[in-house]
Amino acid sequence: MSSQANATIITPEAVTELAALAALGDRDAFATLYNGLQPLVFSYLVKRTRHRPTAEDLTSETFARALAGIHRFSERPASGGYLGWLYTIARNLHVDHVKRAATRMEIPLVMEQGVIDVDRSAEASALRHLDAIDAAETVEWAMRHLTVPQRECMRLLVAELPLAEVAARLGKGIGAVKTLQYRAVANMRSALTTEDVAA
Repeated sequence: MSSQANATIITPEAVTELAALAALGDRDAFATLYNGLQPLVFSYLVKRTRHRPTAEDLTSETFARALAGIHRFSERPASGGYLGWLYTIARNLHVDHVKRAATRMEIPLVMEQGVIDVDRSAEASALRHLDAIDAAETVEWAMRHLTVPQRECMRLLVAELPLAEVAARLGKGIGAVKTLQYRAVANMRSALTTEDVAA
């Protein structure tokens, strides 16, 4: 991962020109784009993942996909140009990463004929643990975007309390709790998928 100190500063006009050259197969043009824009994409992903190694992996994958799909890039008005395209790829990779982490948390064990089949590998166990921590931190970050009542509702529901008990603890009706839950999930989804390109 190159540092920001080694980054090449390129103007938006140069980015457009370099992207066109890269689309024609010019590897040097793509390398210049990488050197100039990698720190921005990496910074964006560090803010989203709050985990440098994951951000490094996703940044590498972002540029690998950009290189593989450079012929599909086309400059459109108000699209954010090439950098906007990179941010979109990065955002989509981050969303996929979060979904995979959530799926891995949901299915850690397999039941077969009454016996729990657990992967005994210490490395696999440690990686599952790190994925669980990453997913939990992502959910906690998304919950910061909720109102206080929405956050409390989600915490009680995640604790697997019956809906009637959640309603009683919040002093609301069951319909109001369902509405809180719906809005909380929508706000969390928005927080996780809304492009935050401010550096």
